[in-house]
Amino acid sequence: MEINEQQKEQQRVDRVITKIDAKITATENEYNRAHTETKKVQQNYSDNTSVNYFEVDDRIETSAELQQQRGLVSRLTENESILKRQLATMKDLQKSPYFGRIDIQDEGDSQAEKLYIGIASFEDDAGDFLVYDWRAPISSIYYNGTLGEVSYDTPMGRQATNLIKKRQFQIVNGKIRNMFDTNETVGDEMLQSALGEQNDDYMQNIVATIQHEQNDIIRDTTSNLLVVQGVAGSGKTSAILQRIAFLLYHSRDTLEADQIILFSPNKLFSHYISEVLPSLGERNMRQVTLDEFIDNRLKGLNVQSLFERYESDNELTESQRKTRQFKESAAFMDAIQDYCDGLHPSQLKFSDIVFNESVFFSKHEIQRIFASFPTAMSVPDRFFKTKNALIKRLKQRIVKETRADWVNEQIDQLSNEKYHDLLGTKRLHDFQNEDDERFFIAKKIVTDRLTVVYDAIFNNNFIDPYLQYTDFLHQVSLPEDVNPVDWQREMTAFSQEIEFHRIHLDDCAPLLYMRDYICASGQNNTMKYLFVDEMQDYSVAQLKYLKYAFPKTKWTLLGDSEQALFKEVEQPAEILKKLNDAFHVRHSRLISLMRSYRSTYPITTFAKSILPNGDDIEAFNRDGENPELVVSPNTDEAIDTVLKTVADQREQFGTVAVLTKNMAEAKLVYDRIRSQTDATLLRDADRTLPKGVLVLPIYLAKGLEFDSVIAWDTSSTNYPDDSLLGTLYTIITRAMHHLTLISIGDVTPLITDESLLNSPVKIKRTLKNKRV
Repeated sequence: MEINEQQKEQQRVDRVITKIDAKITATENEYNRAHTETKKVQQNYSDNTSVNYFEVDDRIETSAELQQQRGLVSRLTENESILKRQLATMKDLQKSPYFGRIDIQDEGDSQAEKLYIGIASFEDDAGDFLVYDWRAPISSIYYNGTLGEVSYDTPMGRQATNLIKKRQFQIVNGKIRNMFDTNETVGDEMLQSALGEQNDDYMQNIVATIQHEQNDIIRDTTSNLLVVQGVAGSGKTSAILQRIAFLLYHSRDTLEADQIILFSPNKLFSHYISEVLPSLGERNMRQVTLDEFIDNRLKGLNVQSLFERYESDNELTESQRKTRQFKESAAFMDAIQDYCDGLHPSQLKFSDIVFNESVFFSKHEIQRIFASFPTAMSVPDRFFKTKNALIKRLKQRIVKETRADWVNEQIDQLSNEKYHDLLGTKRLHDFQNEDDERFFIAKKIVTDRLTVVYDAIFNNNFIDPYLQYTDFLHQVSLPEDVNPVDWQREMTAFSQEIEFHRIHLDDCAPLLYMRDYICASGQNNTMKYLFVDEMQDYSVAQLKYLKYAFPKTKWTLLGDSEQALFKEVEQPAEILKKLNDAFHVRHSRLISLMRSYRSTYPITTFAKSILPNGDDIEAFNRDGENPELVVSPNTDEAIDTVLKTVADQREQFGTVAVLTKNMAEAKLVYDRIRSQTDATLLRDADRTLPKGVLVLPIYLAKGLEFDSVIAWDTSSTNYPDDSLLGTLYTIITRAMHHLTLISIGDVTPLITDESLLNSPVKIKRTLKNKRV
């Protein structure tokens, strides 16, 4: 490309940045004014909330004024937040206004139109687009189109045009570092540069390097169930975050960020991806781990986490695994619904509602109310009507109680301030007489006192879900491969655990489904999109409960069956069929991502070699050092190797991660090296990734990547068979630039002689502190 062509492009960059600078200045002034106004109104609101109410009229007027001010504060705060996000986006554009250009020419036009693509749109004062948002319909040409005839979506339907040129830019701090014309979505040269950088504290947006297959994921608006099966490092997580940004842009009039929920594999991952959407000018979606979600819905119980279960899984017998598989199946959840639908009033495990250590509503009374409704009604509908009937009876009890002596005594002892406080927004002339006013106050007093009864009704505390679930466990038909003796043991264990306020993970989804289905509760109808990362770690039962909990959502599930740490590997087509059968989805789609970008070519080649179907994975051709396999005779030698490798790698990289099979190993390594290096042991509760040397079990590294990885003890003792292949593969594929495997004794049979022959690996042995 001629040098003057780059100079012309740089001149345009300079012109655009000048206009962005002016816009930043204007927006900063607007933001400062908005911030000052917000502070002023907040102060006024704060002053008014401290007013001492005495006269009823004063209270009414002040209350109305506070309501108005509260709304004003809310509007001003939202406006300030919008301006803040706009300012952040423009400052990003200031450094790199765009990353792509397309030249298109419609039929009949005399000349081509040049369009520049960036992370956000930017117009000049005349309303002309200097930069198009990457999510705009016409921008899809940049990602999907090859030179020649192309088409894109418009509000009027598909529009055909001719793509004459596609140009890519790498602009850093306002200067074009690299540019070239290409027929590809993103040329390898641009990818090489992006992938060769060191890992950051946060995941970066990938809008400049989105690949064609990733773009299909991002712009899918028709699938009710989109399953993304991607090999490690294929950019599936990046793609769904850009997908969320695209959906917010595409449906900006009907979709809010808090109507999207993402289930993350762990808290570290949640933090790692938290800056992607803000970097694209969008608010973050709601984000939660499955453990957090279940904990919140089973308050008062100590819920076994996925990680705690993983730590103890090696103690399970094959028969116990079969029992767990049954509990986690779609058939088990279907059996629960059948059980609930067929419940007779006498089979429902109602509980007394108690107030002040006395029975307020007995379980027998509640059962009679439930039985009084037509049997043609569903159990959830009858339960809902029972709930309303109890609230009606409570209100009748409140009216009756207003005549009690203790109430009259309490009214007589009220101060003027407390009396007017109970009156609330009522005016004195709203009452016909003094008795009417006194009855109003009495009803308020009794209602406040009996709030605990209302809460018990509202929160469905008049049914015992644990007894109900136990009853179901006794009645459910067992499949042939489940041992009745083991099942009896499971039932006993459940009851014992509940007694100590504990519950095993495999009981959570079925129990919650039963409780919420009977009680007609637990559903969020405002959510529109649900995303699950690392779907291979979820059971069908858990997914079915999430489907119940968020019934109006479209789903995007992504994962890699080869990275299954907690259960057996399943093929993508099997997964989609199982989900279609479980959810009865009308529009489902499976997209497979087989190209791995994260690791260097030697690391990906080695990772492929240990998989049965590894040849299906395509390694991106990025140069790097060969993986290193060090065989040590004992733990002391292995620790020495860790320390030496850490020292070498820290000279090149900001982060070195020592990844272990479980937390016990992580603690062992950390205790041995912490006095000699800047090591940090990461635990489940940690939310941030510091720089330096990190020691953590692999299940906390799901979805993460590190500049350099040390795989601890890849020996035949530690990884004896195929059941741990997913664990080993996941550890290997966390490495971006450098990988060292340390085996204490003989190397695991999962790394075969054939895999060592077919992939470049440096093999070393340490004996008596000497390299051989």
